[in-house]
Amino acid sequence: MKLEKIIAVRTSKTVFRDGDKCIKLFDQDHSKAKILSEAATHAKVEESGLNVPKVLEVTKAEGKWAIVYEFISGKTLDRLAGEAPERADEYMERFVEAQLKINAAKAHSLEKLKDRLAESLFAADLPSATLYELHMRLESLPVGDRICHGDFAPSNLIVNGEDEDYIVDWSHAAQGVPAADAARTYLLFWLAGEIDGADRYLSLYCEKSGIAKAEIQKWIPLRAAERLAQGKTEEREFLLYWVNVVDYE
Repeated sequence: MKLEKIIAVRTSKTVFRDGDKCIKLFDQDHSKAKILSEAATHAKVEESGLNVPKVLEVTKAEGKWAIVYEFISGKTLDRLAGEAPERADEYMERFVEAQLKINAAKAHSLEKLKDRLAESLFAADLPSATLYELHMRLESLPVGDRICHGDFAPSNLIVNGEDEDYIVDWSHAAQGVPAADAARTYLLFWLAGEIDGADRYLSLYCEKSGIAKAEIQKWIPLRAAERLAQGKTEEREFLLYWVNVVDYE
């Protein structure tokens, strides 16, 4: 295994390419249990029939844990959009269609998204009144059994040489309702500073899915609290705004 060609650097992990393999190498302080859980989650999604790279092995390299995947050659959708901004509407359509395919699939062995959100609320360091309100909101929302990517952004959609879409980075996947997944993606557009893109995305997703915008908006404070629990201080003020948004026009 060669760890020479770096293709991405993320918090607590570095991604390498070695021929037809993609190697995600985790820092030494990364939890072994979380790494094994991530590989298992990806394998469960793979079994659903969605277009995802195959998990090849979980191993150790340079004394660190690594997950080895099939390498998908191509360009991410955000890169394609950057190269051809005049095709922005076309790429947004492609993005939403890909998410609808994800949200139509099922993988009953995945963790339930509502259970994960309930746990994350306690780690978000919120006032007790806000915490209570969010728990009441979560209790009122449906469980669902559809695959939710949990981190779906244009950077996680790869278009290969045959013009096929592959979805990567399934570490946050769970089973829930499509509206919850759309709420997370909406926030990711905002976090990336793409405010117009967020609104275009939400309108298009609602149009194509038949889901009312209000159903997605119900999940936004909960997904913002979930992101808060990850402890990124530079995002806290922005996310607190969304946590405290109760009603939408």
